[in-house]
Amino acid sequence: MNYLAHLLLSGPDPDWQLGGLLGDFVKGPLKGNLPEPIEAGIRLHRRIDLLSDRHPGYVTALRRLGPEWRRLGGIGLDIWFDHLLANNWHSWHSEPLETFVETCWSNFRARSPWIPENAQAFIQRAEQFKLLPGYREVAVIERTLVRVGERLRRPQPLAQLVPLFLADAAALEQDFHSLFTDLSQQAVLFRQHYFRKQKTENNL
Repeated sequence: MNYLAHLLLSGPDPDWQLGGLLGDFVKGPLKGNLPEPIEAGIRLHRRIDLLSDRHPGYVTALRRLGPEWRRLGGIGLDIWFDHLLANNWHSWHSEPLETFVETCWSNFRARSPWIPENAQAFIQRAEQFKLLPGYREVAVIERTLVRVGERLRRPQPLAQLVPLFLADAAALEQDFHSLFTDLSQQAVLFRQHYFRKQKTENNL
């Protein structure tokens, strides 16, 4: 899953949402250096990525891209799934996409001491260029894939995936719906379990 999906799956709490974003920037064991709710959001991010990689909808979608994309196709697929999420946002959230994203950025500014420099740079760029709402546009997805491909250790032409995504658009939409429905349910269960555990510990 990519940025927009993780923000949504993190639920309504701003700390969890920040953790959902930071999961792409904070690596290694979590040692309590961040507030607990932010670290909980990072743990949820990692859980979602693990579940996603094993989900039949994701595995099927990756297979549609062909064997030549078996290793790197998942990078592009995550970004394409944000495109599908952005274009069908009203099915997954009651707020307009622009409102949701602007609220996230505003809440993150109030939490800037906890945001590492590389994540700060991404947030500033994403806010300035309205990147996440822009994911609705295929041209934005293509430019994103170009940039991501150039940043890999061995640069790759990830934008070549776009014609494959478009050629199999309907099937990929079904794969995404199956995947995101299950991930949404699992994210809710993860958060519920966390808060029940917190409540139990506070009552001890």
